[in-house]
Amino acid sequence: MNKKGDLSINIIVIAAIALLVLIILAVLILRTGGRVETGTGCQGLGGVCRDSCDYTMGEFVDTAGSCPVEQVCCRTLTSSPENPNY
Repeated sequence: MNKKGDLSINIIVIAAIALLVLIILAVLILRTGGRVETGTGCQGLGGVCRDSCDYTMGEFVDTAGSCPVEQVCCRTLTSSPENPNY
């Protein structure tokens, strides 16, 4: 066989394998990004989206934007030994 033809087939096979690996990595990274948003959203921080927070709840900044624009993220206020005024 022609050596030039063998080389181009090898390059095509290696490029196809590299492309497959890149696609698999991209899918894994994109799936992980969705979990990060859920974990840093209002529900991930133990809160709930409401129109306003009552006196037993504190308003927290929803950095992930998981609450609708007209609502705020509310979380129950609890005291702890380290910070009794929390």
